[in-house]
Amino acid sequence: MADPASAGNREPLFGNSPDVADTAFVSNRSYLVGDVAVGPRASVWPFVCARGEDAAVTVGAESNVQEFTMLHGADLGDGVTVGHNVVVDYATVEDDSLVGMQSAVLRGATVESGSLVAAGSVVLQDQTVPEGHLAYGTPARTKPLTEAQRAEIERVHEHYVELSRSYRAAERFE
Repeated sequence: MADPASAGNREPLFGNSPDVADTAFVSNRSYLVGDVAVGPRASVWPFVCARGEDAAVTVGAESNVQEFTMLHGADLGDGVTVGHNVVVDYATVEDDSLVGMQSAVLRGATVESGSLVAAGSVVLQDQTVPEGHLAYGTPARTKPLTEAQRAEIERVHEHYVELSRSYRAAERFE
């Protein structure tokens, strides 16, 4: 099995190299290049591309970035879930938020803390999703989250923290 210290395809660029916390899980089938930081207990799953060329990519503590996602100049807070096949392009997703599968968060957009971007939605350039809101549709409209939606954000977050621990313990970095 792979050495966790070498997990993930990491490449320096313009004098910056990816920095991955010792307790993070990064699949060997992911690609991190340039100014990329992955925080403690975070997870980056197979086929994720994180490009920190002219702006940093930050994946906060206990955040998870799922398969086929593209992060480009993205700032993800702590406890963030980014679903499968998502694009976060020069945008910010604050703490304890969830971005659903096949969504896009575009340049200059901010998803404030405790929010949910529904699957297949597009958060437009410079749009702000207010704290504790659901963003849905294309272009995204917003409304306050329900208690069930808040609980689902937390459930998915906890599931991925535990799943990444299992993968690390089994030295499953492929």
